[in-house]
Amino acid sequence: MNFNSTLKSWARRIKRDGVTLWFAGKHRRTPWYAKALGVFVVAYALSPIDLIPDFIPVLGYIDDVLLLPCLIWLAIKLLPPDVLAECRLQADEWMRVRGAKPSSKAGAALIVLLWIALAAAAWWWVSIG
Repeated sequence: MNFNSTLKSWARRIKRDGVTLWFAGKHRRTPWYAKALGVFVVAYALSPIDLIPDFIPVLGYIDDVLLLPCLIWLAIKLLPPDVLAECRLQADEWMRVRGAKPSSKAGAALIVLLWIALAAAAWWWVSIG
């Protein structure tokens, strides 16, 4: 297996595990801490705002290449094995049938509200100091 095919296989697994976290967030037996991290990871992955903006050469892609996969890996490790297996099956089926990531209008609204709240908090903090 060459480097290119290994990289593509890794990227497919990361994408599948991102969708797995979406299903795990809805699963009744997912522990609250795994749900919290999973929601954060999925929200960050879908957010148009990055921790390090992409226009910064090299550094801008560190969060996409290192931070996000590490967070996905950690969230996956927090899931009970049977929940993980069930959610991975759901993710594989979803991606096979629909070929796209699941979407949620409520989730998108939550992300927008979160970024507005963070911007307001930052503005408030700067205006006080």
